[in-house]
Amino acid sequence: MTGSLASPRCGIGRRPLLGLALLAPLAPKARAADDLSAVLDPSAKVETLYDAGEWCEGPVWAPALGGLVFSDVRRNRMMLIREGGRAEVFREPSNNANGNAVDAQGRLITCEHRTSRVVRREADGAITVLAERYDGGRLNAPNDVVVTRDGAIWFTDPTYGIEQAEEGQPRPSEQKGRHVFRLAPDGTLTAVTDRFVQPNGLAFSPDERILYISESGVHQGAPREIRAFDVADGRLSNERVFAAVPTGVPDGVKVDTDGRVYAGTGDGVRIWAADGRPVGHIPTEGPCANIAFGGADGRRLFLCAGRRVLAVETKVRGAAVRG
Repeated sequence: MTGSLASPRCGIGRRPLLGLALLAPLAPKARAADDLSAVLDPSAKVETLYDAGEWCEGPVWAPALGGLVFSDVRRNRMMLIREGGRAEVFREPSNNANGNAVDAQGRLITCEHRTSRVVRREADGAITVLAERYDGGRLNAPNDVVVTRDGAIWFTDPTYGIEQAEEGQPRPSEQKGRHVFRLAPDGTLTAVTDRFVQPNGLAFSPDERILYISESGVHQGAPREIRAFDVADGRLSNERVFAAVPTGVPDGVKVDTDGRVYAGTGDGVRIWAADGRPVGHIPTEGPCANIAFGGADGRRLFLCAGRRVLAVETKVRGAAVRG
């Protein structure tokens, strides 16, 4: 699949970037695994919603807040794109916020690099700190986050925000590893795995029995891969490689209601069937960091790709999209 994006432009007018019909070279391979046409109409267009960012991350569909919230990490702000409207600043400064999720009450859960915290925005706009320390030390730089049906909050804690001045506040790590954490509804914080060089995106299968986690420590010798774990009683087991990523760094991960896995990678969004077979590829110009399903019916796929936020209509619904 090949194609090129149009030149950047300010604003969020929905202009088509490329038709999926232009992406024919990968189609035979996709059909051999799990027909990409089950996910995307051949005439679908990838559109630019916003192109005035520096490094866009952490998109989440937040109906209670009016649309799509995302983080512009390096500009230290969060933005809101209203359906059919212009982008507006949602929170500035944001403490170099990165990943976002919403809970069952529609409250926004955010990972902050600069403060090494996971926080919740209450209905009145007040900020509640949910997690900031573990085993006697500050967290590293919480990166991505998901909320499960039981109200637990799972998040990754790599070191990007304490190593890169443009994304946080450089300082020595106070942790013994780079963990994936589970914050129970009663406030108990547990490290569920420390077997990643730099854990990044994470997402659950539709039944929440499998957790997918991307390994982004490629520049530190880690393989380009997404791993899967079985989940039971808040614990992980049966670690295995779910998929190898062909290029760049695997970043944000999402799952649709049929169990397909989507990941932001070095050349766009890669898609796999639930059994790990490649389905297809939505290319972007440069890396795609993070993704999210949303829209009124949960079938719109949003892509954060560098300075841009893109969107494409799909035939499938994202798992765990809050209505």
